[in-house]
Amino acid sequence: MELIGSIKIAASGLRAQTGRMRIIAENLANADSTASTKGGDPYRRRIPSFQSVFDKEVGGLVVQQGRVKLDQTPFTLSYKPGHPGANEAGYVKEPNVNSLVELTDMRQAQRGYESNLNLIKASRRMLSATIEILRA
Repeated sequence: MELIGSIKIAASGLRAQTGRMRIIAENLANADSTASTKGGDPYRRRIPSFQSVFDKEVGGLVVQQGRVKLDQTPFTLSYKPGHPGANEAGYVKEPNVNSLVELTDMRQAQRGYESNLNLIKASRRMLSATIEILRA
């Protein structure tokens, strides 16, 4: 039963990393999204969080995606006087998304996903081997 529990724990990690990758993809997609109204705020970067939750069925902690937080890093200003989102001085607020940081986070999330997937594959192989031994 321990192997099945490890598969369930790894599956919770897969779900959490999938949610993380979805948020990172949203950040990357909106990296150049500025406000469409005069002096408005552009897209604000989202930051995923995780929490441990006790699962009675597994008898241990599993990971879940927590609340998505907004990055409070200040926006940068760029001079674009003809832009519809420009303020009176001609400056437009740019999103606080750094594509390099997002790509690094995406790679880390991908590695976490792959680690959990490898754990599931190894557990399945061990279960199969155990069944084969019991048949003999």
